[in-house]
Amino acid sequence: MNKKQTLALYGGPPVRSTLLPYGRQQISEEDIDAVVNVLRSDWLTTGPNIEEFEDAVAARLDAKYAVAFSSGTAALHGAVFAADLGAGDEAITSPLTFAATANCLLYQGATPLFADVCVDTLTLDPNEILKQLSPRTKAILPVDYAGHPADLDAIQEIAREKNVIVIQDSAHALGATYHGKKVGSIADMTMFSFHPVKHITTGEGGIITTNSATYYERLKLFRSHGINSDARKRHEAGTLHPSGQAWFYEMVALGYNYRLTDIGAVLGLSQLKRLDANLARRRAIAARYTQVFHKVEGIILPHVSADVEPAWHLYPIRIDHRQLTADRAEIFRAMRAENIGVNVHYIPVHLHPYYRERFGYRGGEYPIAEAAYGSLISLPMFHAMTDQDVEDVICGVEKVVKAYARE
Repeated sequence: MNKKQTLALYGGPPVRSTLLPYGRQQISEEDIDAVVNVLRSDWLTTGPNIEEFEDAVAARLDAKYAVAFSSGTAALHGAVFAADLGAGDEAITSPLTFAATANCLLYQGATPLFADVCVDTLTLDPNEILKQLSPRTKAILPVDYAGHPADLDAIQEIAREKNVIVIQDSAHALGATYHGKKVGSIADMTMFSFHPVKHITTGEGGIITTNSATYYERLKLFRSHGINSDARKRHEAGTLHPSGQAWFYEMVALGYNYRLTDIGAVLGLSQLKRLDANLARRRAIAARYTQVFHKVEGIILPHVSADVEPAWHLYPIRIDHRQLTADRAEIFRAMRAENIGVNVHYIPVHLHPYYRERFGYRGGEYPIAEAAYGSLISLPMFHAMTDQDVEDVICGVEKVVKAYARE
C-alpha cells in the first residue's frame, strides 16, 4: 500500500462488506451426525461418551488422566478444590487473563495474588512470582497467554522449592508444546477450554489433565455434587455399595453439578480428530501475519520463545504509540469500521471494579500487564478463516496503520 486511503471510520469504503469475527467455531457434517446419534441414544448425560472423550484427550496430551467439565471455568474451580485450597490460602496468577482464572480461587475461599508478566511473552514472570510468595502460598496458576506456554521450567522449579501446586491455565494452548513436551503433561493439573472460539469445541466445556490419581478422583467427585458413585455405573451394576441397592449413593464432599453432557463429549470427540489440522491452519495464519507485519512500522508482533510451539488461540499485536498518532481505542474503532473484528485480551483482572473494591487496587501495581493492556489488539485468528479472510485482515491493518502513521 503506497498511499493513505480514507478510512471507513471517516466515510471511505471498508476493506470487507461483512464483519470477520476474531474467533468462530467450525462444525462439520461428521460433528452433526455424532451429536444426532447421541440424541437418539439412551444417554444424553453421564453416559459412556464422557469417559471416551476424557481418555482420548489424555492420550493426545500424554497425560495419565483427564476429567471433563461443563466449562473451562468449572474445570479451574475443580482444580482448586482438588488442590485443597481454602480460606487462608493464597495463590499467585497473572493479571493479564480472563477473570475466571482468579475467580476460581475466590470460589473456594482462597485469595488470588497477582504477579506481573514478562514484557515479551506476556506470560507470568517467574521473578515477579518470587516477590509474591508467602507462607500462605499454596498454588501458582500460570496462564498460557494467546496459546504461548508460560515459563514452565522456572515456575516448576519455584513450585518444587516452595512445595506449592502448579495449576496451568491452558485455555488458549491446546496442542502447544514446551521444550518438546505437550502442554497438559507438565503441570500438576492443566485446564483446557472447549468454548466455540477455541481449537476444538464441545459447545461449552473444559477439561483438566493430570498425572495424579489423587487429583483425578477428587476432580471427578467435585464435578458431580461430591457424590462418590456415578449414575451410569449404578444403573449398570446395582451392587456398587454394600447395601446392594442401585439407588444408593453418598455425598462425601461439597461438590457442584459441573458435568459435561454426552452431547458435548461426542462433539469434542469428533472435533478432536481435526485438532492437528486446526493447529496447522492457525500456525499457517500466524506465519502469514508475521511475514507481512514484521515490515509494518507502528505495531509490535507477538513473541515466540525458543523451543516453544504456540497453539495460536490469539494473534495479539501491540500498538507502538511512539509511531502512531492514534491511541488503541481509535485504532480499534477504525479496524471494526473496516469490518475486521478485532478484540482486546484482556482488561487486567485487578482493574475490574470487583477487585478494586474488594482488594483496594488502584492501578499501577503491575505496570507491564497494564501497559500491554493499553496497546493490545487481537486480530482474527481461527482455523476456518479462508486465505481471503487472512488477506483482508492484512489489508485492514496496513490501511489503518498507514492512516495513523506519524509523518
